Amino acid sequence: MPLTYRILVVDDDESIVYILKAQLAEFQDFEVDTATSGAEAMRLIQGRVFDVVLLDIRMPHVDGIEVLKYIRDTSPTTEVIILTHVVDMKTAVEATKLGAYDVVSKPYDFEQLVATVRRAIEHRQLLINRDTSETNKPLALIGNSPGFVEAKQKALKIASTESFVLIQGASGTGKELFARLIHQHSIRKHRPFIAVNCAAMPDQLLESELFGHEKGAFTSAIATKPGLVEVADGGTLFLDEVGDISLVTQPKLLRFLETGEFRRVGGTITKTVNVRVISATNKNLHDEVRAGRFREDLLYRLNVLNLRLPTLKERKEDIPLLVEHFLTQRSKTKHISKEALEMLQEYDWPGNVRELEHVIEGAITLAHGDVIEPKDLWLNYALMPQQREKGTPTQDLSWYSPLLSLKELEKAHIERVLKYHRWNRTRTAKSLGITERTLYTKIKEYKIRVPRIEDLE
Repeated sequence: MPLTYRILVVDDDESIVYILKAQLAEFQDFEVDTATSGAEAMRLIQGRVFDVVLLDIRMPHVDGIEVLKYIRDTSPTTEVIILTHVVDMKTAVEATKLGAYDVVSKPYDFEQLVATVRRAIEHRQLLINRDTSETNKPLALIGNSPGFVEAKQKALKIASTESFVLIQGASGTGKELFARLIHQHSIRKHRPFIAVNCAAMPDQLLESELFGHEKGAFTSAIATKPGLVEVADGGTLFLDEVGDISLVTQPKLLRFLETGEFRRVGGTITKTVNVRVISATNKNLHDEVRAGRFREDLLYRLNVLNLRLPTLKERKEDIPLLVEHFLTQRSKTKHISKEALEMLQEYDWPGNVRELEHVIEGAITLAHGDVIEPKDLWLNYALMPQQREKGTPTQDLSWYSPLLSLKELEKAHIERVLKYHRWNRTRTAKSLGITERTLYTKIKEYKIRVPRIEDLE
């Protein structure tokens, strides 16, 4: 069954409401509600998120301008098309200043009205999902290893369903990429894909981000804000690191998953949306349940379909393809030596594909020629037993993080080579492929502490 767009027709003329509903209902992707007064329209808008409201401007008691202001305050993602007999500049300017998408005169041409509705829907999608081109561009899912191919094939099968999905995998394995793959091949592909990092927010902030808040709900709530579940209505909500959600917020998430209903923080009105939830975690949620840190009923609700992603250690045959991809992205001239590539394939990759990407990024910066050599790779040699057997000197890289900035990486590399050459600047500069003057400048810039000669004896 295709997804539908929710349309609300508001007019005090019941005959117009009846005719418009009958005409719009002929389109299978339109779900039409009606209201014959401004007050009734506000009540409906409180409980549902509409894509488009067709709004009469002249109504008794509560007119269209008041309803338009209410929509802008409480449901800012909804597009409003004003219907009016009074097509004068003053009405049009006031309505558009308040955020109306368009003004259509009565009597309307139905085909033109439908075309305006569809343009308004497209405009809503662009506003909600400003990175639409980013969301829908081809994904860089690089790899031909059996485990990775199997994961892609399973993801495509999952995409054809509407079930909730739990993606499991270590950090850096590409869980969000696979969530986007599922979204792009689902019937929701033309609706929003909204990602939320659950590990990055405290309880109150996460609840407010997910479900929104009313004005005055807390000190900094200076205006009503719709939650991401409203923004994702009709599309996909991706909950990254769902295993980090606290026991305080878990029951509220469970209720939403079971009913599609929620309340904004500080609000009393129950709203309903239609989203598909894909969640991801690097934790074993069954272990978390046994430890009392995760609700068992929430796990079962999230884990209708399960997708496990292989680690990079499990798909080392994909490393040459990944390296080529990262080099192509970041450099037009650099390539990697056979010895350096072999070293990358021997490494255990605790940080997975993300770590490999950062290592290549650093190597591009540190390599002084067009060829990346083993000495340009910042790896923890303790995770390369084969290199130790070959007599490669091990180094203490316990400090190393793939999230280091390039300046931090360069500083650490210079210190490493200085120590290797017992602080001899001539030999260090030669190894680095720079002049002694440049080395001296770098030492001063990075405030590298060079020991006294007597301390080296």
